[in-house]
Amino acid sequence: MNFKRRQFLFFSSLSAIGIGFLGCVAQQSAKKADTATAVPAQQDLLLRFVSVADTGTGGEGQYAVAKAMTNYHSQKPYDLVILAGDNIYTNGEIEKISEVFERPYAPLLKQGVKFQACLGNHDIRTANGDPQVKYPQFNMSGRYYTFSQGQVQFFALDTNGNADWKNQLVWLEQELSRSNALWKVVFGHHPVYASGIYGSNPSFIKTFTPLFTKYKVQLYINGHEHHYERTRSINGTTYLITGGGAATRPVRRSEWTEYSASKLSFASYEVYKDRIETSAIGTDNRVFDKGIIKLHSA
Repeated sequence: MNFKRRQFLFFSSLSAIGIGFLGCVAQQSAKKADTATAVPAQQDLLLRFVSVADTGTGGEGQYAVAKAMTNYHSQKPYDLVILAGDNIYTNGEIEKISEVFERPYAPLLKQGVKFQACLGNHDIRTANGDPQVKYPQFNMSGRYYTFSQGQVQFFALDTNGNADWKNQLVWLEQELSRSNALWKVVFGHHPVYASGIYGSNPSFIKTFTPLFTKYKVQLYINGHEHHYERTRSINGTTYLITGGGAATRPVRRSEWTEYSASKLSFASYEVYKDRIETSAIGTDNRVFDKGIIKLHSA
């Protein structure tokens, strides 16, 4: 074998060794990257919950959102759903409860996921919503009520026109003032700020926003508008609409809108000591909006 032939074989073997070595390094790096992606750092997660509203049709849209909620639960388990009103269309008939609640959410209910509801305008058309208040799986201790999960306290409101506003507002301020919770989350059916067909509610802005600012309410969740919308922080409070639980209507943008979309969807919330990370999730199981709500400074 002449010198040039031996030289060619020698350098070829070095190249093969180098390629093999680099391939192993790349493979190891890929494995590390996959591991980092698969196991995010969530050791300080306090609570994960989801919200949805305007659900109770028993139709294809509701089942599609319910399926996405179930799929999300299999990947990121949660045990709480905020159900922000219009739970039974069209007239709040409790005899429809199997069709519009128990069957669509059966996989979640069987796994112990708890729904906390409030009353929407369609819900009060039958017996002023009393049958829903008494329905065990809506977990309502009254037309307005509060409950806590760890360091998060929730305040459920009756935002309907015939609500007992005088006593409810006194109750809300008392409960907010005595709360020592790290996070305060209020939910009701009707919007405060919205860019849909109904728009913002000037009366609610005047009534609620001073209380939310005074007592550091970081998040208000509602439905009524059949779309998704997240505001920027307005005087320390983020307003989030998750009304695409069964059907959608058009939505615009306002100067305070961070993101809006006419999508069948629900929202997820991951609560930490210093922030809440929000995600909007469609029926294709994809996140189409993400936001961060920061804890108020002392």
